[in-house]
Amino acid sequence: MKLLASKLALFFPVLLIALCLCCTEKDQEAVKTPTQDETEPNVVATISDYTITKEELKKRFLKELHPHPLEFRSETETIDAKSVLMKMIAEKAMVIEARKQNLHEEENFQKVIKVFKEKKFVNLLLSIHLKGKMTVTDQEIDDKIKSDPKLDRARAKAMLAREKSGKLVELFYNELYQEFHVKKLNENFYKAANIHQRLLYQPKKPRSAPFIRISQTKEELTQKEKDIVLATYDKGTITLKDWFYTLCEMSPPSRPKDLNTPKGVEKLLDRALKMPIFIAQARLFGINKDENILKQAREYGDSMLLNKAKRGKTKDIKGPINQEKLIAYFNKNKEVFGTQNTLTIDQIWCQDLKTARKAKTDLDNGKDFESVRQTFSLVKKANPYDISFGDERLFFKDLWNGEPNEVVGPLKGFYGTEMKWRIAKILEKKPGVLKEYSDDMKRNIEMKMIEEQRYTTLRKYRQELLEEYSYQIYAERIRDIDPLDIP
Repeated sequence: MKLLASKLALFFPVLLIALCLCCTEKDQEAVKTPTQDETEPNVVATISDYTITKEELKKRFLKELHPHPLEFRSETETIDAKSVLMKMIAEKAMVIEARKQNLHEEENFQKVIKVFKEKKFVNLLLSIHLKGKMTVTDQEIDDKIKSDPKLDRARAKAMLAREKSGKLVELFYNELYQEFHVKKLNENFYKAANIHQRLLYQPKKPRSAPFIRISQTKEELTQKEKDIVLATYDKGTITLKDWFYTLCEMSPPSRPKDLNTPKGVEKLLDRALKMPIFIAQARLFGINKDENILKQAREYGDSMLLNKAKRGKTKDIKGPINQEKLIAYFNKNKEVFGTQNTLTIDQIWCQDLKTARKAKTDLDNGKDFESVRQTFSLVKKANPYDISFGDERLFFKDLWNGEPNEVVGPLKGFYGTEMKWRIAKILEKKPGVLKEYSDDMKRNIEMKMIEEQRYTTLRKYRQELLEEYSYQIYAERIRDIDPLDIP
């Protein structure tokens, strides 16, 4: 009983943890009759059947202002609400184009989306089933702490909730197992064991890794073998193909060592059965039609298609690049390859401008930096750290203008995925130093050149699609968008 609960906890970790913690046109911006969605004040643009909301634009705007440090970004690129929105529209066009090319019909794509939706369906099913059944009493928490004094009440409660949810999910699955009349075809287990050994020890193609890969199950199993039925349930079957998929989902070190035996085959089959049985019940409840999950699945699929489209456009951009070009690029961009201007700073992050001003006033009046941090900061424990332009982007200039031992602010800054006000103490300034070309810089220069080529190629492709597809922008709705305009 405890073993099955443990397996179910592993099978649905996200859910259980959550429960514990309680038409082609050339004209740009073509005018068309707006739909109800388009007339919603929160919608700032449409293309085909896609809409972009003001909140989505704000979130993307902030990300564009603070891109990944390793992401190439042209210093001349304009970043404002309109330019970011145009990029978002163009990316929707890339997805539309990818669907037009039927990239979403590929087997791997369909499998990933199927798994994504099924996990969401099952999580929703279990959350409905467990609702109101997860009570943990104070006495139970006290008893748990007595058994393990290292636990605090929050962790003890979470552990108890996890244990209870595991047992309840176990009981629910056992009920469904009976209700869906699961029947195992034991006579096929020996066949499965033999086929497993063949793929493991006699692969048709040389294999560097000592374990079965998913590609083998696609290429080395005959259709007849894939269709071998290992279990049936009402309106469904588990085939050898499904069994191997379950195996390949597991990390190689954790894969069973007894799959050369019928008993080992059956144990893995028990694992393979869980998701289909829960999905069958989810379908009976109509959960497979949940609009929110279907929307999430489409968005997830769109992100996959966008990445696939980007890779397709840039796959031929690669090294090696001849030395003459490398040196020319280096000489043109020496500041990129030298040591950047660097600051060592300490900071006090504040909830709002009013709080930041109070903190700065106290500091100006001679109060200790650490005591002011404890009074006003969102982060009570912090250490000085080094920053450069790549970390701060548009905020670096204001910080660099400060001098050692000077307290500057209030200043805006990137606080995780948000914008916050801060007070910064400049501890040290280290001016950047240009470097001369050397052979050990080749790889770094080459990568920068490739990144820039990819950036330019994708930018050109986005512009081509914006000229091909019609779209609508509601300009009056983006005039007031400025992620830096924080209270």
